[in-house]
Amino acid sequence: MEDYPRSLAELETRFGTEQACRDYLMKLRWPEGFVCPRCNTQSAWGTSRNLQVCTKCQYQGSVTAGTIFQDTRKPLTLWFRAIWWVTTQKNGASALAVQRILGLGSYTTAWIWLHKLRRAMVRPGRDRLSGRVEVDETYIGAVEEGTRGRQKETKALVAIACEEDGRGIGRIRLRHIPDASAASLHAFVEEAIEPGSVVHTDGWESYAGLEEKGYKHKVTILKRRRQSPSELLPRVHLVASLLSAGCLEPIKALSVGTTWPTISTSLLFASTDAGHVLGARCSIACFNRLLLSHRNPTKASLEVRGTSENHNILGQLESNKYPNIG
Repeated sequence: MEDYPRSLAELETRFGTEQACRDYLMKLRWPEGFVCPRCNTQSAWGTSRNLQVCTKCQYQGSVTAGTIFQDTRKPLTLWFRAIWWVTTQKNGASALAVQRILGLGSYTTAWIWLHKLRRAMVRPGRDRLSGRVEVDETYIGAVEEGTRGRQKETKALVAIACEEDGRGIGRIRLRHIPDASAASLHAFVEEAIEPGSVVHTDGWESYAGLEEKGYKHKVTILKRRRQSPSELLPRVHLVASLLSAGCLEPIKALSVGTTWPTISTSLLFASTDAGHVLGARCSIACFNRLLLSHRNPTKASLEVRGTSENHNILGQLESNKYPNIG
C-alpha cells in the first residue's frame, strides 16, 4: 500500500466512509475476490446488509466476521482511525490520547480499545532471539519496605531479553515470572532464545547451568565494578528504565488487582521502540495485521503461561495470562 496515510488528514481522505473501509478489508481478506469458506466458490453477490452470498451454496459471509470488528456498534471509520493512531505513534499511544483523537465520551471505552488493539499486535509464532542476547530481571510496582534483593511482596517480576544489534537493540522479549529461581529464569531463556546463542547475564546464581541447555553463557559481575550496571548490560537496563519511566505512572492509577495482561500491553510499544524507530513499512504491516486480527486477540495471539484468578480494573473475573512481548 504505497499511499499509506502519513497524517490524520490523509487517513480521513482515504478511509472517510464506511464503504471505503469495507472495500479495503475486502482486498486484504480476499485479494482475488470472495472465496466461500464452505464450498470454495469464488462467486458471490452482495446484500444491503453488507453480506456476501455464495452463488452456489447460498452461504452468507461478512468481511468483518471473525475479526475485532465483528458485532461492533461503532463505525469502521472510527476503528480505522484508532488502528492508524496506535500503529503510527513512535512513543506509544495512551488511552487518553485515543479518547481525544476518537472523540469518545468514555475513558473506559478508549482503554478497552487500546489494550484490545495492542494484544492483537503481538505476533504469534515469533522466532526466538539469536546471536548475542542480554538477559536480566526488573520489578514493576511501588517501593516495598522490608524486602531486599530479589524478594518481593506485591510487585511484578519481569524477565527481559534484548538481542544485540551492533551498539543498538534488536528484538525484545518480556515475560512475567513468579520468582527469580533457576526454574523460572531457565524456562524464560529456553522459550525466548535459540540454543547456541550467547546469553549475557549478571552474576545471579540462578543463571548457572545455561551451558548445559546449549547456550554460551557470558557472566558479568556487577558488584565492585567501576562501570555502572547500565554500562555493563546497557540494553536490558535501558528497557528496564523504559518500563519504569513509561509504565509505572499509568499502573499507579490502576487498582491493586490489575492483571499482568493489562500491564504487559502497556509495555509493548515502550519496549519494542527501545532500539528502533517505527518506520512506514512496519506501520503498514501492523495496520493491515490489526485489520484482519482475530476477534479475541488474547486467545488468538497470546499463550497461557499460568492461571490464577484476578480482578482487573473493570471488576471482571478473568484468567491471568502471561505473554511474551516483542
